[in-house]
Amino acid sequence: MGNMIVKSQLEDVRNFLENTVDKLEQFLNETTYSGLQQEKNGDETYYKGVLSSIRKLLVNCEEGLEACQIVLKNEVFHKAAAEKTLYRIYHQCIDEYFSPKQDRWYEDSRSAYTGKNSIKFHTEVPESIIGVLKDLEAGFQSIREELEFYETDYRTKMMQSK
Repeated sequence: MGNMIVKSQLEDVRNFLENTVDKLEQFLNETTYSGLQQEKNGDETYYKGVLSSIRKLLVNCEEGLEACQIVLKNEVFHKAAAEKTLYRIYHQCIDEYFSPKQDRWYEDSRSAYTGKNSIKFHTEVPESIIGVLKDLEAGFQSIREELEFYETDYRTKMMQSK
């Protein structure tokens, strides 16, 4: 029974990552730094940093998607491998979306109460950047809620195995 729940979650995450990768690839394939400057003149270093963070998010999501596909393709479903994959996706994709390592944007924790988007930028950015992150936010929120269990469960298992 537990295997079916984990497998179902892994399938949900795979579908989410397929959609996310498609949207991020489309955005990055159509976006250049000079195009962003034409859309809204701004800080060169910041704009390039935001694009870099989006590229990193895309790479992490692609790697997570590939890991999901490998685990799901196995003839025998390995629950431990699936749980480890979900844990990694939580940290490499979900965390990177809400709080990128280079601090290009941040999550406004009060947004849940106001009904507004949670991603905030340190300076103004073009609408296309806001739009792509806004378009992905509901999916990231949903998957984060689904995977928070693995964050605490996996850490507990690691502590117990020491």
